Amino acid sequence: MREELKGPKVENVAVAIAERLDENKNKIHYVYLINLRDDIMEGIIVTSKGYGVNVGTGEKVQTSMLRHSLEVLLPNEAAKLEPIMEDVFGLANEYWVSFYVDGKMYDKKFIFLPETISPANMKEIPVLGMRGVMII
Repeated sequence: MREELKGPKVENVAVAIAERLDENKNKIHYVYLINLRDDIMEGIIVTSKGYGVNVGTGEKVQTSMLRHSLEVLLPNEAAKLEPIMEDVFGLANEYWVSFYVDGKMYDKKFIFLPETISPANMKEIPVLGMRGVMII
């Protein structure tokens, strides 16, 4: 691919899946977009979907595509995008993030591979103050 068609490289932007307890002490998981940049992200669009194979039946599985938009995300700020159910942790979970900084469009695809969203892979996420799995 020609270099000028690729667009600017996305750096210091992360998608995280973090867990917390609800009022009944049940674990719930949410997806967050995190701006680790020194500048403001604007006109943000995020699409999400899950896909893979059902291990039991060998059948292909795909979730509905969800779309989210945010006007701005300040430096070192996180935005909660959506809840995520443990049932889809066995699928590849894809988040495609597009945004503008200083009039330039950036976009990047973040993919949580099957079974990577697990307690064994969870670490403290500084901006959130919660345990989770993060892709930068």
